[in-house]
Amino acid sequence: MTQFRNPVLPGSHPDPSVCRAGPDYYLVTSTFEYFPGLPIYHSRDLVHWRPAGHVLDRPSQLPLQGVRASGGLYAPTIRHHDGVFYVVCTLVGGTRESGNFVVTATDPEGPWSEPHWLPEAPGFDPSLFFDDDGRAWWTATREVRDGRTEVYLREFDVRSLSLVGEEHVLFRGAMHDAVWAEAPHLYKVDGRYVLLCAEGGTDFEHSVVVAFADEVTGPYRGSKLNPVLTHRHLGRSYPVAATGHADLVCTQHGQWYAVLLATRPYGGYYYNLGRETFLVPVSWENGGPVFSPGTGRLESSYPVPDLLVHPWSEPLQTDDFDAPELDAAWMFLRTPEEEFWSLTERPGHLRLRVRPESITELVTPSVVVRRQQHQNFHASCVLEFEPAGPAEAAGMVLLQNNDNHFRLLLGAGREVTLVRRAGGREEVLGKTQVAEGTVRLGFEAVGQDHQALVASGSGEWQLLGESFDGRVLSTPVAGGFTGVHIGLYATGDGAPSDTWADFDSFTYRALGEAPR
Repeated sequence: MTQFRNPVLPGSHPDPSVCRAGPDYYLVTSTFEYFPGLPIYHSRDLVHWRPAGHVLDRPSQLPLQGVRASGGLYAPTIRHHDGVFYVVCTLVGGTRESGNFVVTATDPEGPWSEPHWLPEAPGFDPSLFFDDDGRAWWTATREVRDGRTEVYLREFDVRSLSLVGEEHVLFRGAMHDAVWAEAPHLYKVDGRYVLLCAEGGTDFEHSVVVAFADEVTGPYRGSKLNPVLTHRHLGRSYPVAATGHADLVCTQHGQWYAVLLATRPYGGYYYNLGRETFLVPVSWENGGPVFSPGTGRLESSYPVPDLLVHPWSEPLQTDDFDAPELDAAWMFLRTPEEEFWSLTERPGHLRLRVRPESITELVTPSVVVRRQQHQNFHASCVLEFEPAGPAEAAGMVLLQNNDNHFRLLLGAGREVTLVRRAGGREEVLGKTQVAEGTVRLGFEAVGQDHQALVASGSGEWQLLGESFDGRVLSTPVAGGFTGVHIGLYATGDGAPSDTWADFDSFTYRALGEAPR
């Protein structure tokens, strides 16, 4: 292997942060309203990443009940110092807790501590910096007005996990009238302090900017080369857009890289996969970082780092639900307060309880989801379900948020219905009857052209309705900050129930895309 392909984490993996502990690299990303929160990925070569758990995997750590779509966990930072791993993050729009917090662990695969909330720390996008004199520093962003922000710094006491001492405002943006100067990360390179920030918002105008200071408290001066990385000048038809929110890491061999987010629009300026994690080489000239030397663009491939290539086993295309716990790819919508799923009541099946909660509400419905990670994909399930009431249904969803999604559900009378919900308004796109017994349901997409599939037992797939446009699932249409998630779902649509739906398997695979 001489080249690697971007993105290194496809699908909704925004706001990446990375740290190194010896030969090991650990990365976290935002998860917003999904539980468990903040996936941990582990790598030995910065290219191949394996799931290593979640930072917040206990309900006591993550109160997401009632959080709006694209609320929840924003922009974590992970750091390692003196044998301890730290993650700092912001919970936005919480109905029980909100604001900035820190959690710690001696093993990044957990367990992680309960959150230590920091009411003295305003704003969002926090980060930690451990200086070589033994002091630690907290940076974060706060809005001043109308998207104008400022980056501030205070000392961080690692023993009390609290902010102490005087506050210092470091930066208000590199560009004239800059908006959303955020995601500040501090580093020390060759004796000088380097402040790396995002700027311009998280969509098309996104960028990476840098400032320098001789003292950690400033003053900081922006680079004459700002922005040091952006794609906004390349136009909306360029295959990679919205580059920004970078974090730097130096390998044990002295090479520098950045992880950052970007999008891959397709079918026009639409990106159903959300913001994904990319890797880019960085060099240093005159004390400043040069992103993607020689091109200045985030490329689809680069030479592999000077590290021993360390691939992990590829995830299986089909989950047969034979394991004692759900695979790390699965998540819940907000924090579950009761166990509505089981892998043991009927071994070899995922059992979902039919509950009143609906995916159209800001609740925790009986749904498990995983990220869409390819523009062209097949996703399907094998389902056994006998509804006991007229409103009970179970099947699959393509989920952007509560008001923008597609539902393919088996309901009363053995009727399978395909429903589009766009902007909160619903339309039935197709119906069909299926025989008693096992039913297979699926979605396929080639670009923005989607179709629903239905089969009885082991019979042939049949199309349900006409092909439909997936653009309603993209952020430019639906809003928010997440990509599409594919889910298995059961609901009584407001009515209590003692019924359950049994999923024998779930399959997800790419269609006609080049291997990574």
